[in-house]
Amino acid sequence: MPPVSEERELPDFDLPGVAPSRQKRSRETTLALLRAGADMLRTRSLAELSIETLCAEVGATVGAFYSRFESKEAYFNALMALAARDGEQRLKETGSAASKNAGLDELCQIVVTGIIVWMRNHEGVLRAALQHDDTRPDKWTPFKALARATTERATPVLLPAMGKGRTTAKKRTIAFGFQVVLGTLVNSILNDPGPLSLRSKEMETRLANCLLRLLQAEVDHPTPR
Repeated sequence: MPPVSEERELPDFDLPGVAPSRQKRSRETTLALLRAGADMLRTRSLAELSIETLCAEVGATVGAFYSRFESKEAYFNALMALAARDGEQRLKETGSAASKNAGLDELCQIVVTGIIVWMRNHEGVLRAALQHDDTRPDKWTPFKALARATTERATPVLLPAMGKGRTTAKKRTIAFGFQVVLGTLVNSILNDPGPLSLRSKEMETRLANCLLRLLQAEVDHPTPR
C-alpha cells in the first residue's frame, strides 16, 4: 500500500520539489499524503487523482499540500523517487539473504520473490509511470535504471551457481532471463491479461521456475556462439 513499507523509516524528504519537514507533525502529514496517494493510484490514473480528494483522505487542507509539494508533478516525482529507493534497498537485502551454498533453484526464487514483493508494494505508482511513458518518457527512466540494477546485482548472486566457464554467455542468459521476468511483471501491472495476476502466489513460483529453466538450459546446453 504505502510508497514505503511500514517496516522502513522514511528518510528525510530531500527530494526536488518537496519542502523539508522538520517538525514531527509536519513530517507525518507529508508521509500520510504520500501513502494515501500511492494507495489511491492502485484504482485510478494519475490524471484521476484529485488533490482535493487526496487531502480529504488524510484530513489535510489543499494549502497544506502545496506548502509541501510545489505541484502535482513534484508530488508524483516524490512517489517515484521513494519507490525507487525502496527498490534499491530491497536489492541489497536480496543479495544479503542469498546463502552462498544455495542452489540455483533457491536463488531464482529469492530474487524473483523480492522483485514481485517490491512491485506489489508500489503497484499504483509503477502503473502510473508506465501509463505516462508514451507522453513523458522521462517518467519511466528511474525504473529502467532500477531494472538494469536488478540484473547487475543479481548476476554475481546467480553466476556462481551456474558453474565455471562461459561467463559471458551465462551473464547474457541471466540478462535475458530478467528481461522475461520484468517484461511479464510490467505487462501484468499495465494490462493484467491473466491468467495470473501480480498478487498471485503462483506468479512467484512460475516466474522463478521460468528463470531457473532459462539459466539451467544455458548450463546444460550452452548457446552456440
